[in-house]
Amino acid sequence: MYTANLHLMPRPGKSSHSPQLDTIRMVEHFVQAHSGEYKRRALWENLPKKMMYQTFKTIIDYLEESGKIAADREGKICWIHNPDLVRKYALREDLRVR
Repeated sequence: MYTANLHLMPRPGKSSHSPQLDTIRMVEHFVQAHSGEYKRRALWENLPKKMMYQTFKTIIDYLEESGKIAADREGKICWIHNPDLVRKYALREDLRVR
């Protein structure tokens, strides 16, 4: 799992608070376990640990930007990150950018 440099850049006009790594991982694990079950708001409401919605939104934005999650047609959050598949294709010479 990629965990290096998880400091999220604050958006202009927003608080400079960044979520703690354990909170980010908790959301990651919950999304993995419940992939495709919940829309954004319901996912937040069902997390095992309560947090402010803005913190949750920051984590979800990070996970989307890093390619770990996506929303389906219905708006349900799905875990899409597959590090084994990424490694498999990264090793293929015919897929290298030249």
